[in-house]
Amino acid sequence: MLRLALAFFIVAIIAAVFGFGGIAAGAASIAQILFFGFLILFAIALVVGLVQGRTPRV
Repeated sequence: MLRLALAFFIVAIIAAVFGFGGIAAGAASIAQILFFGFLILFAIALVVGLVQGRTPRV
């Protein structure tokens, strides 16, 4: 998901350089949604991992 957000961010930068404002804004908003979705899923996975309390391997 993070890779996809980075791809949309790069598309937004390239579109902005060439003057396509509408496409750049759309790609930037999609990248932002994907990035925050990644952060939320990462936080959930982190909390679940901490709550389960796996014992370390010896």
